[in-house]
Amino acid sequence: MVRKVTPSQFRSQLRQAQSKYNQAVNRYNSAVRAHNQKVRTVVNEYNQAVSRYNSSARAHNTRVQQNRAKLQRELAKLSSSTSQPRYVTLRSSMNTVQHSYSRLEARADAGAYSENYDTILDLSEREATNSASVMNALLDNPSDPEGQDELQDSELDPILKQLSGDALDRWHGALFSLNPRNPDAARHFCTSARELLTTILDSFAPNQKVLEAMPDCDTIPSGAPSRRAKIRYFLYQNGMQDETLEEFVEEDLENVVQLFRVFNDGTHGSSGRFTHAQLLAIRKRVEGAITFLWNIIPQTLQMAA
Repeated sequence: MVRKVTPSQFRSQLRQAQSKYNQAVNRYNSAVRAHNQKVRTVVNEYNQAVSRYNSSARAHNTRVQQNRAKLQRELAKLSSSTSQPRYVTLRSSMNTVQHSYSRLEARADAGAYSENYDTILDLSEREATNSASVMNALLDNPSDPEGQDELQDSELDPILKQLSGDALDRWHGALFSLNPRNPDAARHFCTSARELLTTILDSFAPNQKVLEAMPDCDTIPSGAPSRRAKIRYFLYQNGMQDETLEEFVEEDLENVVQLFRVFNDGTHGSSGRFTHAQLLAIRKRVEGAITFLWNIIPQTLQMAA
């Protein structure tokens, strides 16, 4: 039987139906607005990420161009030098570094390396430049110092603080002694630099660990892993197994060792043998090499040592 509805009841039911409809429309519109807001947020975040990436890429490309130009200027100065042949062994080592870097650069330009290598490749280019720059400085044709007026300022402080307070104090002592008027500057500086390189290699690539990871690695007469084996160990642990990069790191460190020999041999009691500009170039070369070595050591090893 059909139920009779009064006009008042009908209007009430109509209002309820209309209210439910309006609520449904509001919920739908609210959901659409929320969805659209999420879409806009995602799109904005994507656009910001793209913008950051493009900005970073432009900055990186600019830095690469500037670094390459700097390297070419240093090499051009060496080529145009009219001075008598000096530091023959060091210059030969520097040439080896340049040839090794050219091979590394060619592989990078060919896309052989992922973005994980960007920092190492940037530092490699800086090392190639520094090796040529210090050679120019020793030949009395130094580059203009880049805001490094004080010999005591050091880019190694963050690294040395992770090693030990003693390492930081000893290094600053070596820098303090690095003065053209100090006849003992060479011995003190070279001893501290050698000790620091040895400490880093032995602390983060202990002989036993290297031999366990690479039983067939190159060794020195005592049976301990060679320096190159420890470099390979760092790269292996860092997921950067690459013979060309390994070769460059080895040649770069060998060039620094050759620089130590020049520095020591040239200052046996000879006060003022090296000028302030030359000392700055030598300091920059050594600190750059230590920073470079530090950056190929994976953080897992740095934290575990």
